[in-house]
Amino acid sequence: MELKICHLYPEVMNLYGDRGNILCMQKRLSWRGIESSVTNLKIGDRANFADFDLFFIGGGQDFEQEVLLSDLSSGKDKEILAAIEDGKPFLCICGGYQMMGHYYETGEGVRCEFLGAIDLYTKAGPTRMINNFAYELEDASGGSVVVGYENHSGRTYLGEGVSPLGRIIKGGGNNGEDGTEGVRYRNVYGTYSHGPVLSKNPAFCDEILKTALFRKYGKADLAPLPDEEETAAHESVLARILKGEPGD
Repeated sequence: MELKICHLYPEVMNLYGDRGNILCMQKRLSWRGIESSVTNLKIGDRANFADFDLFFIGGGQDFEQEVLLSDLSSGKDKEILAAIEDGKPFLCICGGYQMMGHYYETGEGVRCEFLGAIDLYTKAGPTRMINNFAYELEDASGGSVVVGYENHSGRTYLGEGVSPLGRIIKGGGNNGEDGTEGVRYRNVYGTYSHGPVLSKNPAFCDEILKTALFRKYGKADLAPLPDEEETAAHESVLARILKGEPGD
């Protein structure tokens, strides 16, 4: 077995160690004897998206997202849309998550049109939501509790019929209003969780890997791993969040 991973825009979309999510996925695959490869697809690069099994887009600052718009419109937008509708898994963090929606509206009312792959939109809010936070994944995404770090002023709103990735236990999440966090559309996992999020949430990582393996091979039997260190890190952060202690 092998998974071919595409890291989209690694040179500009990599806030707060988001690149570590790919390292985490590769490690958890290799520990089980499953091979993987990573292709970094930068601005101006071209590739056949049909060749990949799993896609990752990290977070970036607002001006970096705007830089990507012209590159997306050169053909990558259609490739991404086709891959999503074909059921290819995507993990999209913060700015990468926002890019999947229709638009981002700045505080001045200027709209940056994005992919429109998922029925959601984002508006700049008056304050930033910054801290460690926790949420419980919906059953369709495994149902585990996820801890992460959020730092965003954008308020994301999901359209009717679009499911959140999870429900907030403590923190801001999508907009600080409706108790939702992230999005799950087909096999797209969108979240505001930096960290990297997968290193402290092995169950969430395995859920994404199982999705990719099942789509490619029709089966996804992942042998259990010890996960003592990962679980200890997860429980330590969760305890701090529940106590209301500030993030590092």
